[in-house]
Amino acid sequence: MAQGASSQPASVGADRLSLALAALAHPVRRDLLALIEARPQRVTELASGFSISLPAVSRHLKVLETAGLVQRTIDGRDHFIARREAGLEPVADWVARQSGDWARRLFALKGLLERAGG
Repeated sequence: MAQGASSQPASVGADRLSLALAALAHPVRRDLLALIEARPQRVTELASGFSISLPAVSRHLKVLETAGLVQRTIDGRDHFIARREAGLEPVADWVARQSGDWARRLFALKGLLERAGG
């Protein structure tokens, strides 16, 4: 094992970014997020738009909740699901950092190619 590398599996102490990316990896969960973009909806309303069972939709919603992408409020027997505005921040921040790294690398490559060619 490399020096400084952790002996713990990556799943131990999963961070917000990893949870969010794992949640976004499934198309049903991405579709659920799209459905609640405009307004919170009841779980039963959300489930009616899918060809999977209500318990299956509930399991997908639980993954989104655990990842911090949605929040559930309960009003009597109704469970409402809403997007958490800050839920995607870890993903957006990571993508921005990666984009910046690649932009710098491509700019450096462009400079090398220009100097080599002329």
